[in-house]
Amino acid sequence: MENVGETEAQDVRVTGVLLAAGAGTRLGLGPKALLPYRGRPLVEAIAGRMLDGGCREVVVVLGAGAADVEAAAKLDGCRVVTNPDWESGMGSSFLLGDQATKPADHLLIALVDQPGLTEETVQRLLSRRRPGRITAAAYRRRDSPGEAELRRGHPLLIDASLRQEVCATVTGDAGARGFLQAHPDLVDEVDCSDQSTGEDVDTPDQLGLLR
Repeated sequence: MENVGETEAQDVRVTGVLLAAGAGTRLGLGPKALLPYRGRPLVEAIAGRMLDGGCREVVVVLGAGAADVEAAAKLDGCRVVTNPDWESGMGSSFLLGDQATKPADHLLIALVDQPGLTEETVQRLLSRRRPGRITAAAYRRRDSPGEAELRRGHPLLIDASLRQEVCATVTGDAGARGFLQAHPDLVDEVDCSDQSTGEDVDTPDQLGLLR
């Protein structure tokens, strides 16, 4: 007999896709997936939060240093796929992740270089999902408390009915950006500023986000 948590996860039918293929060239520290974060590889921590937040499965898309990442990270409850074309940009990893999931599932797209992603953020997005729409985390920077405008970021929760349309617009390193810009009326932004700033770890001066 399934427990309540398992039943709810199946009813919601959300699969996470964790984009973790980049080489981290600007940082110069190897693949971002292997950045140390609170005693374990960053990819392991982020995947765990996606599962704990309500994703019934997480597809982890690797690329640069894939063998090293798989050897170092414990990705229990995840399915790992490797993108041989990772150098072409995030778009190819996005599409590979989409192809690796069940067509009827809603997709939660997350980036491996955002250590601020929390279990609560995932739960909040799942609880706010509306049919036929995209639910996006949005943030105010903590160093700009007076800033009124929210900035859309990740994760993105893509309703299953929109997956084909979104993927048709994915190219290069843009991910779903083209679709989001063309269809702002289909996007629900959810304030997650109390959880993090939503920043990526792109440059050495952002390594403090890994504390």
